[in-house]
Amino acid sequence: MAALARWCVRNRLVAVVLWLLALVGTATAAVATGSAYSNDYEVPGTESGRATRLLAEGFPTLGGDSDTVVWHTASGTVRAADVEQTMTRALDRIADLPGVASVAGPYGEQGAAQISKDGHTAYATVTFADRAEDIDTSEAQAVVKAAKAAGSDGLQVELGGGAIALTESSGGHLAEIVGVAVAAVVLFLAFGSLAASLLPIATALVGVGTAYAGIQLLGHAMTVADFAPMLGMLVGLGVGIDYALFIVTRHRRGLKRGLTPVEAATNAVATTGRAVVFAGATVCIALLGMLILRLNFLNGVAIAASLTVVLTVAASVTLLPALLAWIGPRALSRRERRRLAEHGPEPELPTGFAARWSAFVERHPKLLGSLAVVVIAVLALPTFSLRLGTSDQGNDPRTTTTRQAYDLLADGFGAGVNGPLTLVTRVDGAEDRLALDNLDTTLRATEGVASVTPVTFDSGGHLAHLTVVPESAPQSRNTSELVDRLREEVLPRAEAGTSLDVQVGGVTAGYDDFAAVIVGKLPLFVGVVIGLGCLLLLLAFRSVGIPLKAAVMNVAAVAAAFGVVVAVFQWGWGSELLGLGRAGPIEPFLPVIMVSVLFGLSMDYQVFLVSRMYEEWLETGDNRRAVRVGLAETSRVINSAAVIMISVFLAFVLSGDRVIAMFGIALAAAVALDAFVLRTLLVPALMHLLGGANWWLPRWLDRRLPRISIEPPECRAAHERLTEVVEALEKEREPDVRDIAG
Repeated sequence: MAALARWCVRNRLVAVVLWLLALVGTATAAVATGSAYSNDYEVPGTESGRATRLLAEGFPTLGGDSDTVVWHTASGTVRAADVEQTMTRALDRIADLPGVASVAGPYGEQGAAQISKDGHTAYATVTFADRAEDIDTSEAQAVVKAAKAAGSDGLQVELGGGAIALTESSGGHLAEIVGVAVAAVVLFLAFGSLAASLLPIATALVGVGTAYAGIQLLGHAMTVADFAPMLGMLVGLGVGIDYALFIVTRHRRGLKRGLTPVEAATNAVATTGRAVVFAGATVCIALLGMLILRLNFLNGVAIAASLTVVLTVAASVTLLPALLAWIGPRALSRRERRRLAEHGPEPELPTGFAARWSAFVERHPKLLGSLAVVVIAVLALPTFSLRLGTSDQGNDPRTTTTRQAYDLLADGFGAGVNGPLTLVTRVDGAEDRLALDNLDTTLRATEGVASVTPVTFDSGGHLAHLTVVPESAPQSRNTSELVDRLREEVLPRAEAGTSLDVQVGGVTAGYDDFAAVIVGKLPLFVGVVIGLGCLLLLLAFRSVGIPLKAAVMNVAAVAAAFGVVVAVFQWGWGSELLGLGRAGPIEPFLPVIMVSVLFGLSMDYQVFLVSRMYEEWLETGDNRRAVRVGLAETSRVINSAAVIMISVFLAFVLSGDRVIAMFGIALAAAVALDAFVLRTLLVPALMHLLGGANWWLPRWLDRRLPRISIEPPECRAAHERLTEVVEALEKEREPDVRDIAG
């Protein structure tokens, strides 16, 4: 690390130019190639996946995205001549638009079922030639424009569906701007130097910007979800600014101790930079743990987020020292530079609230530890009611056309029309055809079924499908129970004595299958992530207790964060107020991604806190002093980093995307609890209670483990020699809080 830091500092112009070339080059390539994201939740081997393939095989025209145009009249009926004429013209224009394969309206012989019983609502089905993720936004916007043009004071026209959702305006880049602005304010308050506060922002933006473009290119090589770039940006901005903050803090400490800007930048990367690389590695390992699930959808998310973390870490240890050397002593505020010139080098001692809090925790470890446990337990309680399921357009904000179309359909035709189930099977002979005819009657009498369409055969008569409309909404638990009832009871009885093998597909069935696969693999996934994280900490801190406490703390942070997510999104506490739509189930993939990200971020603070304690323990062998000094000297920077990360994460609630908002709130809650409850309260309290047992490692294991040092011995020795030089000054000015017993 020291050699890398020296090269970047001596060749700072080259380092900056190389990063700018990387940013501009990837951005140019991304613009030239365009995006190719895909939200493909299909899991090989599931029943819904087999239904989708059968449907595509026998009915290729149904393979495109199906959207709806819904119109409603408050007075009169949709059968009125003027309404019928207006909407027929609009549907004809839509049918002629590029990308539209067909339009099925309610005014023909087969469309009677598309008009509600009260006559106030009707809908048409618009089938595109491609799937939603392959449809150009301009094609969907043309459909919206043509349909909306037919609306008037007495005729409300709304649209719903996957392609239409592409046209919904998001918060643009407001989330990123707000998050970065708040981070800049916090950094300025912490440093008092405009130049020093802007460098972490610039470093993070270059790293994240390069990664954002790289993720777009990655989408052409593998399945990458459309929310992956935003997730990568969310995580990248948070950790990127934080990593740069830790290095700049160490750099400023070196300047105050009399080092030149070049020496201070080199020393900061050679010391704190190692902790940054280690912390980034733990985040990447946690993210890449998703690969063991062997789900294409999550593989792309894992690699995309890991790419962002890798590039932000790389920018922190290469671009940042070059910029620090460039700004020279301006990394300190004017007051700090003046004091340095007048009084000479002096140490930066932990004083004020940080020192008082560290001593307070030392005096009351049992009380404060118990309080922290109660807070975490209360927040984690909602997690026990976590329900994974479909989050559909009924959860969109009320102002969106997709939400209004959803509500109009639910009011006019029943909630189930927004998420019908598709039954597909191969047909072999007259006996199977007769069984399918009888199946129609059986399905209509099944509990939870609102309606059933007639059986449709393909051109060769070898494949058949029919649509079942549930009585309940797609995201309802009742719909999931209907899927199970059809698969386990109704269809097996209907197939008896025939060669039929009816597969149940559709939105709800697909999400249920996806959730079932994830839940089944979740224990293995969590075990691998925890195990690898503990192994890294074991190697770094030569202790059994430190990794075990870290694992328990990480599980606690994840549980409490999920409790907050359940309360906001599933229970609906403030979701409409925040513009996040109404309550609904939690996305099936959220637990896996959140566990990966949260475990990685939790390890960051554990590394930065315990590494300072470990350094003091190696020097003195006094556990009470090590914990007191480690907390006093790191709590301020950890709290500043946490405030920055929380601000960045919460800002993404403004993105307008429900999934990204879930990530933002979960990550913000986890970081807040981790920094202000776990790392500055529960962890030091437990370490005081455990005493020297914190650092226990069996001798036989110590001999067999490889040696990994987060902070190299030569840098620690240099730090000690530098401390001796200013030791006399320390004693003259004020007592060292490290020597004051709690």
